[in-house]
Amino acid sequence: MTESRGAQQSGAVRESGTEPNTAAAESASLRDTVWDVAVVGAGPAGASAAREAALAGAQVVLLDRATFPRYKTCGGGLIGLSREALPEGFELPVQEWIDAITFTQQGRKERTKRDRNGGMLALVNRTDFDHALVKAAVEAGVELREGVVVTGVEQAEAPEMSTEDPVQDLAAAVSLTLADGSRVRARAVVGADGSASRVARHVGVTCRQVDLGLEAEIPVPPQIAARWAGRVLIDWGPVRGSYGWVFPKGDALTVGVIAARGGGEETRAYYRQFIEQLGLAGLPAAQDSGHLTRCRTAESPLCRGRVLVAGDAAGLLDPWTREGISYALRSGRLAGQAAARMAAAGPPSEGQAVAEAAAEYAAEVEALLGVEMAAGERLLAAFEKRPGFFHAAVTTLPVAWRAFAEVCHGRTTFAELLRSRAAQAALRAIS
Repeated sequence: MTESRGAQQSGAVRESGTEPNTAAAESASLRDTVWDVAVVGAGPAGASAAREAALAGAQVVLLDRATFPRYKTCGGGLIGLSREALPEGFELPVQEWIDAITFTQQGRKERTKRDRNGGMLALVNRTDFDHALVKAAVEAGVELREGVVVTGVEQAEAPEMSTEDPVQDLAAAVSLTLADGSRVRARAVVGADGSASRVARHVGVTCRQVDLGLEAEIPVPPQIAARWAGRVLIDWGPVRGSYGWVFPKGDALTVGVIAARGGGEETRAYYRQFIEQLGLAGLPAAQDSGHLTRCRTAESPLCRGRVLVAGDAAGLLDPWTREGISYALRSGRLAGQAAARMAAAGPPSEGQAVAEAAAEYAAEVEALLGVEMAAGERLLAAFEKRPGFFHAAVTTLPVAWRAFAEVCHGRTTFAELLRSRAAQAALRAIS
């Protein structure tokens, strides 16, 4: 893909750090350029989308309200599917490799299961992980703009075809309004700005499930860190559909719980009790925060015109485990490819090419991630009814434990597992 005409006129550069080091110069670069692709949000979905679009030849700007590195509330557990979706040659900033999981049910019935192959999960600090993904995007040619808040999205429902006239290009582009009143224009936009996404509201994303997660990063003394080395804890909680976790990361533990939004006080009580049961209540937390996760409805749109959504902004995550990093990385790559195709589309069939790119993206997401979300929805419904069954199965039945471990490794998915007659029979019995 050729460089956009606005970029040629403004002399904008791609690599962060090579442009004039003034706010005025950055503002002029954003204002005067019609980018091929603008990505809103530089988390795993956004960084992946930006990098993929740049590799396809697009001129890409990546916008984020934060300055990297920045803290992000998240357990930071990477399953095999997440690791497979990382850029080639990516150096994963692993804090801890996990080969054992301790399961409890409301703090009781403790049982530890070990995987002989090791490496079920890679635990990362999202501060380091996200920063590394952003660096990979910049190295691919993406221009990063930090401290930029997008407040609005505008696009013509039936935009005019691009011409050699840059003024006409400005009319045809998607326009992003920033908090300072300036605008960023692009031929395609990817919204990856999290679960409270402004871009998602423009697209019309709807969600059927909203959960509240509470989490703390707790520094611990060496003797406590040693007890958790190579092992995580999963506790099936007292609130319907809830669970808690302990993820060790060197000299700190990430401790959290998640449950459906609406029972906030019950979830907070579970959170406090969980930390007390672990003997960690007396240790000050370095971070203590909450966040909402959202799962899209099956018919929810993923595109509107030249605007796509990916990751949390699209409501893409597993309904049962609420694992979202693998969904962010995979949907981000697909969105970046689709956005690059949109930006490359020209007359005489520009509108048709844009619509085809949007339809292909939606179909790819449904085929790859939609089926996994449907399986997670079935598992959550069964888990809400019989959490004790799940605990007993994974801790006493070798086949159930092996299936759980294989999902962690990324060798299978819950969707593939639920195709077996045994799994279908078990879910029918629970229902």
